[in-house]
Amino acid sequence: MSGIGEAQRGKSLGRSAPLLGVLLVLLAAWFGWSAVQQWRQAASGEALEQARDQAVQGLQQAAAGQLQQLQQQLKGDRVQQALQAGDAAGAALALRESWTGVEQVEVLGADLAAGYADAATFGYARLALLESALADGKPALRVIRDGGGNRLGLAAPVQLAGVGPAVVYVRQPLLRLTAPLDQVHAPGNGFLALRQGAHNIVAQGDSGLSESAEAMARPVAGTPLRLTAGVPNVEPGPLGLGALASAIVALLLAFIAVLLVVGRGRLPTSLPLPSRRSAVTDADHGPTLRESLQMVPPTLPSEALSEAVPPPPPPVPAEELAAGIFRAYDIRGVVGSELTARTAALIGQAIGTVALEQGLREVVIGRDGRLSGPELSAGLAEGLRRAGCAVIDIGLAPTPVVYFAAFHLRTGTCVAVTGSHNPPDYNGFKIVIGGETLSGDAITDLYQRIVEGRLVQAAEPGDYQQREVSADYIQRIADDVQLDRPLKVVADAGNGVAGAFAPQLLEAIGAEVIPLYCDVDGTFPNHHPDPSEPANLEDLVQTVKRFGADLGVAFDGDGDRLGVVTGEGKIIYADRLLMLFAADVLMRNPGAMVIYDVKCTGKLSDHVLRNGGSPLMWKTGHSLMKAKMRETDAELAGEMSGHFFFKERWFGFDDGLYAAARLLEILAQREETPDEVLAELPEMVATPELKVPVAEGTPHALVAMLVAAAQSPDNPYVGGRLSTIDGLRVDFADGWGLVRASNTTPVLVLRFEGNDEAALERIQALFRSQLQPVLGDIPLGF
Repeated sequence: MSGIGEAQRGKSLGRSAPLLGVLLVLLAAWFGWSAVQQWRQAASGEALEQARDQAVQGLQQAAAGQLQQLQQQLKGDRVQQALQAGDAAGAALALRESWTGVEQVEVLGADLAAGYADAATFGYARLALLESALADGKPALRVIRDGGGNRLGLAAPVQLAGVGPAVVYVRQPLLRLTAPLDQVHAPGNGFLALRQGAHNIVAQGDSGLSESAEAMARPVAGTPLRLTAGVPNVEPGPLGLGALASAIVALLLAFIAVLLVVGRGRLPTSLPLPSRRSAVTDADHGPTLRESLQMVPPTLPSEALSEAVPPPPPPVPAEELAAGIFRAYDIRGVVGSELTARTAALIGQAIGTVALEQGLREVVIGRDGRLSGPELSAGLAEGLRRAGCAVIDIGLAPTPVVYFAAFHLRTGTCVAVTGSHNPPDYNGFKIVIGGETLSGDAITDLYQRIVEGRLVQAAEPGDYQQREVSADYIQRIADDVQLDRPLKVVADAGNGVAGAFAPQLLEAIGAEVIPLYCDVDGTFPNHHPDPSEPANLEDLVQTVKRFGADLGVAFDGDGDRLGVVTGEGKIIYADRLLMLFAADVLMRNPGAMVIYDVKCTGKLSDHVLRNGGSPLMWKTGHSLMKAKMRETDAELAGEMSGHFFFKERWFGFDDGLYAAARLLEILAQREETPDEVLAELPEMVATPELKVPVAEGTPHALVAMLVAAAQSPDNPYVGGRLSTIDGLRVDFADGWGLVRASNTTPVLVLRFEGNDEAALERIQALFRSQLQPVLGDIPLGF
């Protein structure tokens, strides 16, 4: 009976073979279609890269040709005669008549008085072009808004007899620059755009890829332009397989299906079924699925197996990963030598591993305007997805907007790709996991995970999506902050990413905004975006005075720090701004904790106490300050470098843009002018932050030597109160001095303050006597 039962079962399986064969054919078609799609997407990417490179070459030639032609036209006899006669109008006319197709020519004095008299009508981009040519002493080119639309603007410095330095402005049709773009075309599923700053000048293709197009951007040499390109991500096939592996699996499945459906006419009339006793199958049916699998085991090639079930990642040799980039507050290093797309992917996988251990799967990422941002951001996303995290990419955004997105999208976890205020060849990562900014040992742990191979490798990559949150960020602030009266403000972004947000935000709260260097340019062509350095505020001071503005605000490279100058051009350091913020917050929150770092003025503690608050001095560092705020439940914190942290009415992270809005709110509530309000704040004679370069790896050891000397029986700081929470700070009755080791660069940071010049000099001389024997011939700078 059992033999008959097995035979009947064999007949049943045999009859089902055609159905199973059809199923395998469908599976084969699925894998095959996936392979074809992946090959098509890869081909589209290659075609787009070729189109992009061809267009960039054409654009560079067009731009260089226009600049060369401008120089040649300026050498013309009629133009030179007019310039030597001091005839600006004659020189402009001669140039226009000799240069066919030119739309407009002007010759203006170097003071650009006519332009600044009504800058909004004249055009900020046009002014920036002319200022660039004058500052660099050579012809300049950029796309400007003039003549009712986008135009090609050219400018060159000249000498006008009787007037002195002047500048020639030439307006050309935009087509004279963009004509090469007509010769190339993006693939149907691709995108190409010529960009200046954050604006698309000319675009073609799928606009939905606009945000991700920065990952394949290429600069147009000699101009502030770049050509961006984007194609859809190549989606992995079933089981995460690549194109080749999908094709191999499709062929194997098709082969097995053929054996099942066709094989019954070619196989022997009897075939043993896999059982404990021998039985005979119906000769009308082929082998069962199980038998076919036994005959032709569907083993995938090693490549397919590695993609279907990823092996655990191997440890990374320590020498391949620069330990020095894992710093006290964040990760930061030189692009190319210390930071690459591969490094970013490893860091992303480590961050994803830590997040998953805390039950957190979604991670927001964003990047500042540095040229390396798209590449590192793409690497970061790859690593996070490799760990199994879902990535929400908000694209180009200041660091505080990335923080905001983590709250707004309820992820609690985010990574900002930013080099902050470091030189253009630097970049890095600021990391928040579960609402906590990583610092110290948590940053070091990421390094250890990578070199030891303790990284999660998901069977399938996490999701990836792009989101736009800039409008939500601006609306959230504008719903809470509105000025009681309009104020005229100059906003200097230093060509950092804050330039894409600050003008719109400040206008949304009711300010009249004059943008300065708000075009995002990762080369920072005008000045370095670090408002804590007075030299970087010189252009802002001049612009505030020229426009008669009430105030000037400046932001660092990623928008989390604020600098301020008054209408009279006086720099207001961050510790005095913190006094103003503290008095405002304490009116609504009496007794609240206010935290400040060791570099802040000695008057700050007294000011907080007089306004009913609880002052606390703490270590310098944005992540350390945020950790202390959570520990103490403080409502406000600030650093001398320009970081301000508002918990009251905000989220407690450092945000230079939001701090600017709160500052304008306070000033607009007062009847006095902003200069008068800020002049009321207590002030001492003080130095800015002084930075003394020392050998790599030595700052902390040098400070430890100075601390040991101060704590010895022969303490040289007699009568001073020592504080060693972050370096060495000594407070006297008439002032104080500080020396601490920077946690981001190999420098010693010093600052001094006194009730008067004599007190300041005495304290400086005391520190100088202790520093010079330790530092030897290194100049102190004070």
